[in-house]
Amino acid sequence: MTSEQTVTEPSRRAVRLRISGRVQGVWFRGWTVDQALTLGIDGWVRNRLDGTVEVLAVGNDAAVESLIRACRRGPPAARVEDVEVTPAQGITPKGFIQKPTV
Repeated sequence: MTSEQTVTEPSRRAVRLRISGRVQGVWFRGWTVDQALTLGIDGWVRNRLDGTVEVLAVGNDAAVESLIRACRRGPPAARVEDVEVTPAQGITPKGFIQKPTV
């Protein structure tokens, strides 16, 4: 590599997902943790009292897009009706965890 060449970091993106349908009691949170860790995404997943699942995902743009696509399908027992995607602040510790229901 010459001094004129630089290594660019893939663009990072932070989103909040609100997933609705039959998404609680079907291992959606555990499945999301597995998906996110495989993709190298930081953040968390939790159930909401309104029956939805909420996700904060921070990672390179391609990985985040892959997680969004995966969440539109969900694990085998889920029936995803909608995934609302909104921009979020990317402030989260490294890793991806399951948080308590709120």
